[in-house]
Amino acid sequence: MGYKILIADDDTNICDLLKIYLENEGYETVTAYDGIKALSAFKIYEPDLVLLDIMMPRKDGWQVCREIREMSSKPIIMVTAKGEVFDKVLGLELGADDFITKPFDMKEVSARVKAVLRRYSGHDTDDSEVIKFDNLEISLQKYELKLAGKPVDIPPKELELLYFLTSNYNRVFTRDQLLDKVWGFDYLGDSRTVDVHVKRLREKLEGVSDQWSLKTVWGVGYKFEVKDTPAVE
Repeated sequence: MGYKILIADDDTNICDLLKIYLENEGYETVTAYDGIKALSAFKIYEPDLVLLDIMMPRKDGWQVCREIREMSSKPIIMVTAKGEVFDKVLGLELGADDFITKPFDMKEVSARVKAVLRRYSGHDTDDSEVIKFDNLEISLQKYELKLAGKPVDIPPKELELLYFLTSNYNRVFTRDQLLDKVWGFDYLGDSRTVDVHVKRLREKLEGVSDQWSLKTVWGVGYKFEVKDTPAVE
């Protein structure tokens, strides 16, 4: 596979277990036992994915996730023993791509890692179209978003959600439909994931154009509403 994974957890037993299992699956791994070492390893090792524990010394997983997102859009799977909804919402708002709750099954870890890497690498689609609206340009092939001609950093899942909605502009989709179409049938999260990603997209898109908007259709879901027909290349 050739993918590199950073495992950050202060529990050395869990780190060792994940390391052995993932290396047997064909991944390269590196481990870090606190937040500061995790950030250092991320900069040096440049992993393709991060498995990030929340409760770590020196810097917790929330802060590490925040700082990684300031310099990279590489996928992050948060590992938590808590499992409460507010933990997941906070993580998604900070830019996490998925969650694993302790105690976990190694097969679940493998499935989530593969699903996130597959989505990030774009292997789920061969669609290379560039979609353009007023002051908005999205390339799924390049995983690139431009607003008013300027590139904007955006996590992979946010871009995929925006690409899907813009590809189907003026159509309403339920949260469950978006989970299925964008996250895939193997995603084990809930519909709040969609709400968090829409919220973050709106923050990025606010004030960009009056020709389109990301609309909530109350009691149903979301749609990308366009006043005029866009150009598609």
